[in-house]
Amino acid sequence: MAKTPRHSGVYRRSNENMRLVITTVIGAVIGFCIGISFPSVSITKLHFPTSIISYVEDKSSGISTQALLNHAWTSAKNIRDNDTHLNSNNSKIYVPTNPKGAERLAPGIVVQESDLYLRRLWGDPSEDLKTKQKYLVTFTVGYDQRHNIDKAVKKFSDDFLIVLFHYDGRTSEWDEFEWSKKAIHISGRKQTKWWFAKRFLHPDIVAPFEYIFIWDEDLGVEHFNAGKYIKLVKKHGLEISQPGLEPNQGLTWQMTKRRGDTEVHKDTIERPGWCSDGPLLPPCAAFVEIMAPVFSKDSWRCVWHMIQNDLVHGWGLDFALRRCVEPAHEKIGVVDSQWIVHQSVPSLGNQGKSENGKAPWEGVRERCRKEWATFKTRWSEAERSYYKLMGIVLPNNTVV
Repeated sequence: MAKTPRHSGVYRRSNENMRLVITTVIGAVIGFCIGISFPSVSITKLHFPTSIISYVEDKSSGISTQALLNHAWTSAKNIRDNDTHLNSNNSKIYVPTNPKGAERLAPGIVVQESDLYLRRLWGDPSEDLKTKQKYLVTFTVGYDQRHNIDKAVKKFSDDFLIVLFHYDGRTSEWDEFEWSKKAIHISGRKQTKWWFAKRFLHPDIVAPFEYIFIWDEDLGVEHFNAGKYIKLVKKHGLEISQPGLEPNQGLTWQMTKRRGDTEVHKDTIERPGWCSDGPLLPPCAAFVEIMAPVFSKDSWRCVWHMIQNDLVHGWGLDFALRRCVEPAHEKIGVVDSQWIVHQSVPSLGNQGKSENGKAPWEGVRERCRKEWATFKTRWSEAERSYYKLMGIVLPNNTVV
């Protein structure tokens, strides 16, 4: 039998390998051409929550999983198309004037401010708010003072949005009052109004409101009308104000006592030596107390930033408010013709803890004094550091 030459077998294997290579290359080219004809989707752009994937149909809303997936697919495709266009033109968005962290967003989609308006869960969003309140009033409350707060709230018209800060954790019980169902309730056990204000009244949150009332719960309002108060504040150009206090009840500064012969006053004569730094400085002028202050939204933007996170009682703020308006002795004042009574109910003071044989309120009062001393030290050090940085030398007796 004749044998097949060895070199002929090698030749056939070489031909088979060549055909395999050519077939693979042609298949890859055809596959690539087919692939680019379909829209590509980045998996990272389509993140479906497990609750949506596993959910067959929401019986309460009637929205099917398929509809939700279709909506998500369409949204992701639109984003993908936009991204493809931007990347192809090497024109990624970066706007340094946007708020910090939002530089990569187009300015038209950035919403820097918010609000406290309550909205519906249904309907057209543009139709949610039939009216928008122009003013904000907050009370820091315990349930035991509910009847006093009820009287106070009724002194404020529908132009005011009501916010209750609850220091005792009891919120739902307030629904016995019809107005409470439209109010905003925020709870933090054993916290003060300045703790609440620092965390929930950021200037970008309360920006829609012309004036912000930050009031205690123990104020008698028989002789107070909020609408008339607002008119007087505007008339006299007050950026920071408070109602006059009944002079014959409770301890108060001379500056904040009600006068019976004027609408508004902006200065006073205190006890000898109390205003030695100048007649236009606190507590003889540019001064209101922290129990019932009212701020314009512009002044509040400044005041909010001076509130210290750890100094929750706010002692010392009243002497520093003048730094937020100019000239302070003209824009800070007391409204005499709309006045209140400070009832001096130590309800929040009793939320303290009894230690070393001291009553709860004694510990709270001691904390207040410590905070005031700390605030004064921080304030002085901050201003002196600033002047030093700017190369400004102050006399030793300069008030900062």
